[in-house]
Amino acid sequence: MAVELNHTIIPSRDKKASAEFLADLLSLAPPKTFGHFVCVETANGVSLDFDNRTSFEPGHYAFLISEEEFDSVFARVQERGLRYWADPGHSQESVVNGHGRGFYFEDPSGHNMEVLTRPYGT
Repeated sequence: MAVELNHTIIPSRDKKASAEFLADLLSLAPPKTFGHFVCVETANGVSLDFDNRTSFEPGHYAFLISEEEFDSVFARVQERGLRYWADPGHSQESVVNGHGRGFYFEDPSGHNMEVLTRPYGT
């Protein structure tokens, strides 16, 4: 059997708000509750299970999307007035990076989210 990522737990200040933010921004199915988690499922079946925490270090989560999806996601980011950066260190604000196309933005809990149209190393 091939090894595949099935799910990961994402700590958040407000699991419902964070899950809804990501699902809406990436145009994914609405989040579902599973136990005490609020879960967002990606197109390849990986579940992002949001959990409330009072203390955590923000993480980095990257999403590979198509060129067409990029245009839609980028439009939603701009419509909401969200800040975005070309780099993970947030030194190039309001810039899309040139590796394919991609950018970083923060979710409501401060996680560094990334969308990109081409995997690094390709």
